[in-house]
Amino acid sequence: MSARRRHPRTRENRLLRLLARLEREPRFDPVAETLGAGIRSLPLGRARDVLHGTWLGHPVHPLLVQVPIGSWLSAAVLDLRKDRPREAGLLVGLGLAAAAPAALTGAVDWAELNPPHKRVGLVHALSNTAAVALYTASLACRATGRTRAGRTLGFLGLTAVGAGGMLGGHLAYRQAAGANHAEAVPHLVTEGWHRIGALDDLPPGLPVRRSVDDVPVMVLRGTDGAIHALADQCSHLAGPLSEGTVSDGCVQCPWHGSVFRLSDGLNVRGPAVAPQPAFEARVVDGQVEVRLRGQDEEEEEAGEPSEAGHEHIH
Repeated sequence: MSARRRHPRTRENRLLRLLARLEREPRFDPVAETLGAGIRSLPLGRARDVLHGTWLGHPVHPLLVQVPIGSWLSAAVLDLRKDRPREAGLLVGLGLAAAAPAALTGAVDWAELNPPHKRVGLVHALSNTAAVALYTASLACRATGRTRAGRTLGFLGLTAVGAGGMLGGHLAYRQAAGANHAEAVPHLVTEGWHRIGALDDLPPGLPVRRSVDDVPVMVLRGTDGAIHALADQCSHLAGPLSEGTVSDGCVQCPWHGSVFRLSDGLNVRGPAVAPQPAFEARVVDGQVEVRLRGQDEEEEEAGEPSEAGHEHIH
């Protein structure tokens, strides 16, 4: 009995160990860097942010992949019945047509990831490329009357899609690629004002890192005297905004180039698809205090009086 209980866990651990080795495998890096540089150099303009999903608030790729996966899975069900070859072929073709935009959004996202993500993502892409090749051959066989071969190639394609989906799930849920890495900030910062240091200690025009309830915060004292504060860890992949560059009222993440508006944390350019949590700032007796934006509205709704007699700087 104990051996039976250990066996599934042993297999699971082997799979996780294999994926961990893949994350650490540096031999994929030259290929990944070359492909990534090529994708980043594509003249996509504003369409790049559309492909990232800045307009949607989360990546577009997981949404688009539902179409080819669903189409091919439905085709497999019909292939098992063997009585709807024409409909199965149409579903295979639909999946192939939908695979192109899904692959493009995934490639644009993948090019802006860290090396461990890219290594897994590269194998994920290879699995899906194999699936597309198998389904293309399957469709060709179906079109020429070789239905049995078309079914076989379709099942092989679905197997490749399953492997690619497993790797995609590892990327999304284990490695948190595409997740909002600043989502926890509003849940960690307690309500009210928090003192972060003296105003004279903030160098004008240079972002610095401070802490609120152990949450890193980027603070900037503008040359005009305005004080801005954003969560320091970039919502894309937790890059340090306090080490970024400031220009035109925005801060750019030093890791992957996401740009956020200092006044409210809005993500004005990807790859980040979520805004940064922003703070209000005020000066009390020469000390800078910050409060998470939105808390003042909650206090007013709760009937608490707003504070007065302090200098608010925005």
